[in-house]
Amino acid sequence: MSEQRTEQPAWSALALEGVRVERPKVVVKADLLPAISVVSFVALLGIPVGWLWSLLAPPQRMRVMGGAAGELPLQLESWHRFDALAVFLLLGLAAGIAVGLVVWLLRERRGPVILVAAVLGSVVSAWLAMQMGLSFAGGRYAITEPPEVGTVVEAAPVLETGWAVLAQPLTTALVYGMSAIWNSRDDLGRRLG
Repeated sequence: MSEQRTEQPAWSALALEGVRVERPKVVVKADLLPAISVVSFVALLGIPVGWLWSLLAPPQRMRVMGGAAGELPLQLESWHRFDALAVFLLLGLAAGIAVGLVVWLLRERRGPVILVAAVLGSVVSAWLAMQMGLSFAGGRYAITEPPEVGTVVEAAPVLETGWAVLAQPLTTALVYGMSAIWNSRDDLGRRLG
């Protein structure tokens, strides 16, 4: 029987002999309770964002028509539907930037667990901002008496798509990810060991 030996190059044996490669630690268990706190606090951000949207979003002025016509928007007023959506998206982007930066500043908790918590909290926050904003705006522009035919009324701003809730979580993930790339440390500057 002949033994076949494959020899490794000398440089690979020398290269691996004294080098010990340490992988960064991913801490999950210690980060679970802070992650729940992050989700909760970020989610509560949706209430002031919704209130701010209800103040900034323009109402749509409509003329009350008789019969089956109901209400017709005045000329160029239907553009305010887009304006309300744009204001909501801009507020979501600003909130996402703020959340991403503030969560990144939690130096002792940096990592994937807190990133997921910040993104989940941002999803809940954006949904809450949409619901509360529509509710605040509905109360602000409530019509208390039946209007007469021909009068102009202001209708509350509306958000016609649910996709607007994605602005805040996507921006949060982008800002946190860009901060991690900029940091370029294996432990993200966390100093675990």
